[in-house]
Amino acid sequence: MALPDEPTPQEAAALALRIGRAWRDLRRGASTVALREYLLGKGESPVELGQIDSLDLLAGGPLRMSELAEKLRIEPSTATRSIERLVKAGLARRRPSAEDGRVVEVELTPEGHAIRKDVAGRRLKLIAHAMAGFEPAEREAFVGMLERYVGFVDRFVEEQAGA
Repeated sequence: MALPDEPTPQEAAALALRIGRAWRDLRRGASTVALREYLLGKGESPVELGQIDSLDLLAGGPLRMSELAEKLRIEPSTATRSIERLVKAGLARRRPSAEDGRVVEVELTPEGHAIRKDVAGRRLKLIAHAMAGFEPAEREAFVGMLERYVGFVDRFVEEQAGA
């Protein structure tokens, strides 16, 4: 028997379908050419949407590759390939760690900071536009629930990996 706060199997299935559709639509909408061009600029861009996450994280200061991979929730080899593209584009550089010269850290170049700042400004404008349709209390509730949802998904993934 379901607990009072737990959805019934039918309610869970209906919610899963709605959330799945919304997630799919958000992913697909975010990958459209028009949105990519808006966020990254028209024409050739030295970065892809997926690399913006790296730029955002590196804007906080240098990171070891293992730290970057962990924060991005990807394998270290995937992070290495992504950073290699940023290094080749002149947006990031590798350097010895100030704490341990045997360790390599990655940091943004001035060009990387500039691109990240431009993209962050456009992203802020997009999010402000999307959130303008919500009342202030709804905005706070939405963000809080989205953060909690991500936490629940993370815990589920961790539990499945340990199973």
